[in-house]
Amino acid sequence: MKATHEHEWEAAPGLPSALPKGERVVWQGAPDWKRLAIHAFHVRKVALYFALMLAVQAINLTAPEGRVDWKPLVVATSLYALALTLLLGTAWMSARSTLYTLTNKRVVMRIGIVLTLTFNLPFKRIAGASLKTQGAGTGDIALALHPEDRIGWAHLWPHQRAWHVTQPQPTLRCVPDSQQVGEQLLNLWRAERAGQSLQLGDSPATAPVNQPHTPNHGMLA
Repeated sequence: MKATHEHEWEAAPGLPSALPKGERVVWQGAPDWKRLAIHAFHVRKVALYFALMLAVQAINLTAPEGRVDWKPLVVATSLYALALTLLLGTAWMSARSTLYTLTNKRVVMRIGIVLTLTFNLPFKRIAGASLKTQGAGTGDIALALHPEDRIGWAHLWPHQRAWHVTQPQPTLRCVPDSQQVGEQLLNLWRAERAGQSLQLGDSPATAPVNQPHTPNHGMLA
């Protein structure tokens, strides 16, 4: 993905300052906004909930002779459509304002729609990671930090691993070609921290022996 320079204060797209000598950008990318809407903003679940609510409302508004009072249904449908539009718009803006960067030394996450935040995650502070594929080549790459390092859950949202609140894990959400990006992260981590073991895979043949294998999940440990 070719980065565009939308933030004039950045030294380079996605980077708050110039890279030190010896450091280079290896990959940059952003979430697929449609997948982000589905997996982070749960648009499908919300739409299903609205559909069920409309069905219940239609049943309650059905007159004894079988006629339906359409006016309340039209109002409710308009409100539900507006809510879904706002949710989709938020997902689109979130993806558009996000830029993930892999260098040969660290992971950089520029996130935020109104308030832009940039997180620098050196490989030496990354204790592990997980890959969760979503189909169509996209997936989430969650980064587990050392216990002494902690980023606020609210600061990361929606770029965090679900259900990890006390020790939030920064996550590259809905990344296209996630398997290839995960392999790049693996190789960069190994090159930077030679002598330590890091593995990535979503099959029993490549998953670490100390981690249970689950379908569509790869582990870095």
